Amino acid sequence: MIIVTGATGTLNGATLDHLLKRIPPGQIGVSVRDPSRATHLAAQGVRVRQGSYDDAAALRHSFADAEQVLLVSSSDLTADVVAQHRRAIDAAVDAGAQRILYTSTHGAGFDTPYPPLGIHAATEQYLSESGAAWTSLRNGFYGDPAQLLGAWEQTGEIAMPADGPFSWIDRRDAAEAAAAVLTADEPFEGPIDLTLPEPVTLADFAASASEIAGRRIERVVVDDEKWVADAISRGTPEEVARFTLSMFQATRSGHFSDSDPTLTRFLGRSPRSITDQLIGLDTR
Repeated sequence: MIIVTGATGTLNGATLDHLLKRIPPGQIGVSVRDPSRATHLAAQGVRVRQGSYDDAAALRHSFADAEQVLLVSSSDLTADVVAQHRRAIDAAVDAGAQRILYTSTHGAGFDTPYPPLGIHAATEQYLSESGAAWTSLRNGFYGDPAQLLGAWEQTGEIAMPADGPFSWIDRRDAAEAAAAVLTADEPFEGPIDLTLPEPVTLADFAASASEIAGRRIERVVVDDEKWVADAISRGTPEEVARFTLSMFQATRSGHFSDSDPTLTRFLGRSPRSITDQLIGLDTR
């Protein structure tokens, strides 16, 4: 049995959809905070149990009989996330899982200006010491491109701090790759980088947006402190603005400049490009 956490969320919800195309639903279980949101999965024959990264006993119950457990990284900004991850790893080990998979991030490491990379590195270190076989899915950045690019449709500009090369993948591709790893004939050990074949920059986004929109979208580099001040003036809390700024600082210091063909191999095709991802947005 494969147990998937976060199965009512966007990423692992899509992973579950791909799993259901590959293996019978009776071989899949989900551990979710609110089972009432997973009734559609139960109706398909998926085992649904309540589980929370803050409740070790509930996790052990929801992980029972698991051969593999897929842990999604916690999105609880108010919690001790590393402690939550450790609790989930311990529960998977206690439940007898033979392999633990974890949704990490490309560039995970302790020496970085971007705090999430240290959280992922600490989780991977704990996984390596857990005694269980483990795989870390180091996904490139993903999400709504509009959150990365700002109000470019209205302004005709991508006005953000200086950046460097990074990988922005489509979340649908990350989910499909996770399902492929979970159902592969041969296990994959340790960290796996899941990135675009070549890194991109915001200048590349501007070029793609210009082509799609049929008008020129400029890439404008904004001074770090001016960008933070502008964000605060628009109502963004300063700590949130500086957190976002740290991501740009990490890109320009080369933390995300590497690329890897593994995602392409798992998909059996080229990953969706940034142009593919922007086509779905309203670019008028």
